[in-house]
Amino acid sequence: MAGIIAFPQIVQEALEQFGDLFANEPQRRHFGEYLTGLYVAARKTITGIHAEFAQTTDQSCLNRFAHHEAWDVQALNGRRLGLLQRDADTRYSEHGTIALDNTLIDHDGTCIEDVGWFWDHAEERYKIAHDYLIANYVCASGKHYPLEFRCFQKQEQCAARKAPFKDHTALFQELVDWAHDQHIPGTFAMDSYFTNAPILNHIHSKQLGNSRPRGYVGSLKFNRKLVYRGRLTKASELAAAIDPGVRKLLREGDKQQWYFTCTLRIPDVRHKVRIVLLWAHREDTQPRIILVTNRTQWEVTRIVRVYRHRWTGTETFHRDGKQQLGLGDCQLRDREGQTRHLYLVMLAYSLLVRQLRQGRAYEWASQRLTTIGQACRAVLTETLRTTLTWAIERVTLMAWDKQRVIAHLGLT
Repeated sequence: MAGIIAFPQIVQEALEQFGDLFANEPQRRHFGEYLTGLYVAARKTITGIHAEFAQTTDQSCLNRFAHHEAWDVQALNGRRLGLLQRDADTRYSEHGTIALDNTLIDHDGTCIEDVGWFWDHAEERYKIAHDYLIANYVCASGKHYPLEFRCFQKQEQCAARKAPFKDHTALFQELVDWAHDQHIPGTFAMDSYFTNAPILNHIHSKQLGNSRPRGYVGSLKFNRKLVYRGRLTKASELAAAIDPGVRKLLREGDKQQWYFTCTLRIPDVRHKVRIVLLWAHREDTQPRIILVTNRTQWEVTRIVRVYRHRWTGTETFHRDGKQQLGLGDCQLRDREGQTRHLYLVMLAYSLLVRQLRQGRAYEWASQRLTTIGQACRAVLTETLRTTLTWAIERVTLMAWDKQRVIAHLGLT
């Protein structure tokens, strides 16, 4: 919305919590403008955010804040994660899930650093995009938020920069190392693309405080080779050989499916694993999915629940980040600007997550918030209400004429 004359309450609180990370008042103001724009701007670009404010500095100042002025994105991210640990429903716990997946953030041109042509499986077409690998945390309460990310760069881009090339497996392992070094508890969860021997071995090599290896739950490709009862076989062939009579019922609420589980070995994986084959119906020949974990003593229900959190933790942030908070809208061409934009989106998302499903509605929200989209609309409504109240007071109490109000709001 145009004509913003004050930051919404959630941004004012963020300025109190993060303001000291910025060197001066202009930086703090631009931080507040950027966050506000991510919530309410129709176009969440530098130009679009700048155009929403009634009285502000030149657009170039906001542009410099985004990718030239000195402020530490890692300090900002660390403060954000620390803030989330203050609330019981967003705090780390042993029952949390660290879900990792990559997402494509498409752009309109090739002049932005690190973009390339990537195949989008959902849209079945090639697109110009950034390929980000993002680690997300799913709390025991069900709330979730992003932790950290890495940007994939193609081999020719790394060669041009004279930088070492890192494939998706190496970037995944970097995020595992980061989470482990930060002492973030929980089980790693990933889809079949990342369930390969190097990653499984890498996670298993990390030890918790009790000397147990860190846990993971992933899905297997159906052509994955397994060693079952001393014989090498494909996962799909093993599934087809499981007699329907030995499949067990797994019921969750009004939904049910059938499963078979066993402990076996996977070639090149240096530890035993447990697999869970799941069928929609008992007589089906092909399973819906095959899960694998190094937690060989876990109940099937817990294995399935952790893997379900993979979807909750990754796809929800990817969707809401793109649809509600401008995850892919940044048009800054350099790597630093794109990186800062993504960290600010992660902050905007996390601040809203803290407000969701609270026992009572916040004054600015006027209702109990349950989704990120609803929370963004509540911020927009509060901002519009503030602007309208200001305009009415200027006309009725201070005798401003209509044109003066319109000019002050930048609506001429």
